[in-house]
Amino acid sequence: MAAPLGLFSVFAFALLLATASASFPEAREAFSYSGDRGPSHWGHLSSEYSACSNGKIQSPVNVIKNQMVLNKDLTPLTQDYHPANATLGNNGVSIAINFEEEVGALMVGNKKYSLKQMHWHTPSEHYLDGVQYAAEMHLLHQTNDGSIAVAAVLYNYGEPDPILQKIDKVLVQLGQESSGLGKESHIALGLFNPKDIISSTSKYYRYIGSTTTPPCIENVIWSILGEVRTISEEQVQTLRAPLNSDSKSNCRPVQPLNGRQIELYEAL
Repeated sequence: MAAPLGLFSVFAFALLLATASASFPEAREAFSYSGDRGPSHWGHLSSEYSACSNGKIQSPVNVIKNQMVLNKDLTPLTQDYHPANATLGNNGVSIAINFEEEVGALMVGNKKYSLKQMHWHTPSEHYLDGVQYAAEMHLLHQTNDGSIAVAAVLYNYGEPDPILQKIDKVLVQLGQESSGLGKESHIALGLFNPKDIISSTSKYYRYIGSTTTPPCIENVIWSILGEVRTISEEQVQTLRAPLNSDSKSNCRPVQPLNGRQIELYEAL
């Protein structure tokens, strides 16, 4: 569905992981979610970020359910995730789990996308029928040719999220080390199994967009899971605690569709 992205986007994806995963200290300073380095300024912070201002198929978007088209050619999302060594990191603008070794892949259509990272936004970046949710988790995947696919999970406030419960003590430790003061930190998780994150894909929303953080790479395949999960208020605060003061609410505003069609997959 998305054309191969080439060598530039392989580099750009590496830059994306740096900004989202605390891989490089300098990336933390590149952008924020408010002030003069906030979303409305991203495109002017670096020539590599120009798509953040000039791109025509940007993310996130507001998904209007009665405007979606059922696409019977879409197939279920299947994954073969398995345990792998991972690190929990904070770069001041997001909390991410980075996998240090091969952890499995997601099949999108007939193409395999390897899972590279998962991170959180609070509140959500995507809206459903104009409603913003408490949180959103992104699972970033990439192929060898540079193509990118992201699976997104939305959360309402409610019972604690069991995925976050698995790492709650490490999250608290991360917050104590960072304290929202702009100090980058990362802590080894040991083996982490993402297998249960995408357990049911009986319904999802599909569109072509971009990464939601600089460099705002386009031609990204988005699959927003139809099952909205729950997260506790305490867990949201734990995710926000380590972040910089200008990035506690780390959600990019919704972007115009510019004629794009959002498709629906729903199992019969």
